[in-house]
Amino acid sequence: MTSKAAPVIFSITSGKGGVGKTSLSINLAYALIHKGNRVLLVDGDLGLANVDVMLALSVQINIRSILESGTDPLEAVVYLEQNLGVLPASSGVPEMVNLGPDEQAGLAKMLKTIMSSFDYVLLDTAAGIGPSVLWFNSFADHNLLVLNPNPTSLTDAYALIKTMSKNHKRNQFFIILNYVRNDHEDLKTYESLEQASKKFLDLELKYIGAVPEDDEVNMAVRKQTPFIKNAPGCKASQAVNALAEKLMRL
Repeated sequence: MTSKAAPVIFSITSGKGGVGKTSLSINLAYALIHKGNRVLLVDGDLGLANVDVMLALSVQINIRSILESGTDPLEAVVYLEQNLGVLPASSGVPEMVNLGPDEQAGLAKMLKTIMSSFDYVLLDTAAGIGPSVLWFNSFADHNLLVLNPNPTSLTDAYALIKTMSKNHKRNQFFIILNYVRNDHEDLKTYESLEQASKKFLDLELKYIGAVPEDDEVNMAVRKQTPFIKNAPGCKASQAVNALAEKLMRL
């Protein structure tokens, strides 16, 4: 597939940690390349990087070292496959989550340099509403919000939506439910969030799908490999492929 003039940028984000956001980001990246796209996966958890751990990558250069040393950003991209690049972040560096305006400008310049040869960019943000999370969500074209049926996940997702809506003028959020056990649970969780957003924020959310609980997901995490490669026919893989199709139509 010929690369677009400008890549489509998705933030994959959550109010609460532990909802499977990074695993989902990795598997969505694989689903998109299998559909003929070039994809850049950015580890946006700048202080507690996870993508390299989940993929058992040995990283020499990351976002922090580029910002500090001025290294060519293209040297930091690790190619897992011909059409899939990963931009790693640093771990155990708390100051990276509070980048100032100059560092944010440098990060934007870095990403624009790297992104030009890709069709899609997936920004796997940290959880919560910290400065880096809000910055990545503002930088993206589309905001994908991942949550699970846990009540705290719902509450924290609403807090993120409220902050992005009130302070960053975002009015469109695409909702993905993860670790769903049944369709009723799926619909009930989404409707609760949608009703609160419509009543208090005057926003209408867009639900784009759910990924079911699947033993293959946990197994793949332990093996540090994508479940979509290990078990392409499993329920979770089928759901992620369906999500990728929807993203390509946005």
